[in-house]
Amino acid sequence: MKLPKPKIAATLLLFLLLTAIVPYGAAIVSAGSSDSALPGWEIRFGNTEVETVEEAVAASDDEWIRVTPQDNKPETPRGVSSAWLRFSLPQLSDKSALFINKIYGNSVKAYLNNALVYDSEDKYNFNGSKILIPLSKEDGGQKLYIWTQGGSKDLGIEGEIRVDRYSTLLSIYVKQGLLDIIIGTTFIFVAIVLLICSLFMRKGFFTDGFLLVLILLSIGVIVVTYSSFLPIVLGDYGKIVLVFFDLALYTLLPSLTFYFEKIFGSGKKQIVTRFRKFQMVYSIFCFFLMVVNILLSYQLEDFYRFMTTNVLGIFMILQFILLVSLAFIHTYRGNADAIVFTTGFTIFSFVSLTELVVYYISRESYQLYWWKWGLMFFVLSLIVILGRRFTRNHEQLVEYSRRLEKFNNDLQRSEKMEIISELAASVAHEVRNPLQVTRGFLQILGERSDHKEREYMQMAIAELDRATVIISDFLTFAKPGLETIERLDVSEELRHVSGILSPLANLQGGVIELNLQSDLCVIGSSAKFKQAFINIIKNSIEALQDNGLIRVTAWEFGAHVMISVRDNGEGMNGSELARLGEPYYSNKTKGTGLGLMVTFRIIEAMEGTTEFQSEKGEGTEIIIKLPKYRKI
Repeated sequence: MKLPKPKIAATLLLFLLLTAIVPYGAAIVSAGSSDSALPGWEIRFGNTEVETVEEAVAASDDEWIRVTPQDNKPETPRGVSSAWLRFSLPQLSDKSALFINKIYGNSVKAYLNNALVYDSEDKYNFNGSKILIPLSKEDGGQKLYIWTQGGSKDLGIEGEIRVDRYSTLLSIYVKQGLLDIIIGTTFIFVAIVLLICSLFMRKGFFTDGFLLVLILLSIGVIVVTYSSFLPIVLGDYGKIVLVFFDLALYTLLPSLTFYFEKIFGSGKKQIVTRFRKFQMVYSIFCFFLMVVNILLSYQLEDFYRFMTTNVLGIFMILQFILLVSLAFIHTYRGNADAIVFTTGFTIFSFVSLTELVVYYISRESYQLYWWKWGLMFFVLSLIVILGRRFTRNHEQLVEYSRRLEKFNNDLQRSEKMEIISELAASVAHEVRNPLQVTRGFLQILGERSDHKEREYMQMAIAELDRATVIISDFLTFAKPGLETIERLDVSEELRHVSGILSPLANLQGGVIELNLQSDLCVIGSSAKFKQAFINIIKNSIEALQDNGLIRVTAWEFGAHVMISVRDNGEGMNGSELARLGEPYYSNKTKGTGLGLMVTFRIIEAMEGTTEFQSEKGEGTEIIIKLPKYRKI
């Protein structure tokens, strides 16, 4: 099966992402299993905001709480915002280091022999920061003290604590942070490429493309800034990371809802539109609150964090529930885009919702991680949906072009027919009377002539009669109006036509087979109706070969009556089908083309349509669609 280009692009994107990410993930997992992990550590919650290392060293052992890797992290007492951590270092080699996978607190300082050996310099770290402390051989067997303060409601350490060669731990540290950087920058790169492409789109698709750009760009910035690696690299500018993280989040939430609205509509009672407008207002509020907090040197930090973490988190949960519920409704209705969206969004929502619940249950001590992998599937679904919209747009353009071409052809044909009908009406009226007079005189002369002359006279009269028939066809074509309008029983009319033409079909070695549904009625002239179908069936008879069969079928189709005349004759190719109904065109050696022209005009006068289907050597089928008679 040949995939559309947008789906191929999305598949390739996923492949490239996985190709880039999986090796790093494997390296991280394999690096995580080592015998260099410390067996445990101790914690002592501080009683003051600032406590010196000398006071921590002088504290008695009873004040310290022993924690092993199998134990749960001790609960931080209410009102406490700092803690001391104590580690007993094993024997070390040169160029060693201590690696802590997750330590809580914005400000982290490490001391050996009462001397400061590590200082986070008040970088802003998200819940659960990684730290890497270089050590020397002389530090082996000593106690390392770490002071951590602020940030999370809970203080302490989660995960593994390892002592190993500095190069080994640095590789693990970089790879763990680099994974987020790779994922995030990939999203940002795709957003930039899509933005450039969006500049060349028409207005309707530019909006969809630009919204997807905002979503991808916001996701990329969030993933990059969420990395614990970036704030440490930026040093004193670590808080800028948080600013970009918040701005991306404020942009992502309303953009995602707006994108959903553009695809699936505003929902019942415009619930999606109203929620999107509320999100935009709240995002603007959070932005101005952030600016005020920065200008006031972070004096509103607690209030700002409450409004942008706790409150905004609740709105995110409501957004996930709303959008995924509506997506399931559209999926149930069979919307293909909804199926794609629901698949990706359900995976992302399930992962994110689960992590948010765990995050709040753990009192914000849980580190959000798996949402990034859910995003991979969700972003892929958004790209596929946009690609499907591009594909549909292309198909619609092709369909519109085809309809426009057909409309132009019909318009040209209509103009030709109008000119010919006016000419035919004037010529027919002027020629018919002289022909009748000439025929009368020929009959008189024939009665007074001898046998041989009488034979010539009869031939002349026959040709005049043929000319009269042609002129009658011209008049019918010029004025196809139905003089007498009545209710016609289609089955009865077609049986009458079949009775007239069956002998002719038998002479050609064929038969006429009727398959007519009863109680099919239309409005029209019986004479004109018969004339139209005599022309159609007569053409089929003339196209028959050996063992010819003409099948006439009539059935009810909604508010219309469908009539099919199908033969197994010689058929026509595409060029012949395209010229049917043109003036003076006929695929028969002695035809004038007037018969089909008259037939088309009669069907049009009855507000019907005609459609031809034919293949060379396979036969021809003409389908007539007429309005069904309705009792008033």
